[in-house]
Amino acid sequence: MDADELKAKLKKLNAQATQAKMDLHDLSEELPTNWEKILEVAQRAHDTHAALMEARKAAAAAA
Repeated sequence: MDADELKAKLKKLNAQATQAKMDLHDLSEELPTNWEKILEVAQRAHDTHAALMEARKAAAAAA
């Protein structure tokens, strides 16, 4: 993966992580409504942020 592709991937992952964070925040403000979705939304936020952190490590290693 070249530098431009890695930069684009980081940008996409960052946007996804930001959206996942906002989804989790929104869900927390609506509680107890939709409490059944807590694990699903939290897992998605966790997975997205984990992917972002791995991509950042890869970018740092490539630099």
